[in-house]
Amino acid sequence: MPRFCQTLNLKDDAHLIAEYKKYHQNVWPDIRDFIRSAGILSMEIYCYQTRLVMVMETDGDFSFERMDELSKNNSKVQEWEDLMSNFQEPLAGVAQGTKWVLMERIY
Repeated sequence: MPRFCQTLNLKDDAHLIAEYKKYHQNVWPDIRDFIRSAGILSMEIYCYQTRLVMVMETDGDFSFERMDELSKNNSKVQEWEDLMSNFQEPLAGVAQGTKWVLMERIY
């Protein structure tokens, strides 16, 4: 099963980081359903200070392009993404509008 690792930063604000973590302790059911429908079998997000790392295991049919297309047509996913944008800060040097950045596996 394919595995992907992505990274993103949170805004450097302890209150916002705590709130972000709280949202992820009780992810909306519509978001959990979307994750599964996109072909993601498991997803974990780790946090160190302001750095987030997401690990996803997917089925063989998963693609980021398909997931992006599905998310554009899902109002709950868009609402969640808009809400999460209040906490997130793009990595330096990435294209405008880019959130999660795919990491290169080196070992």
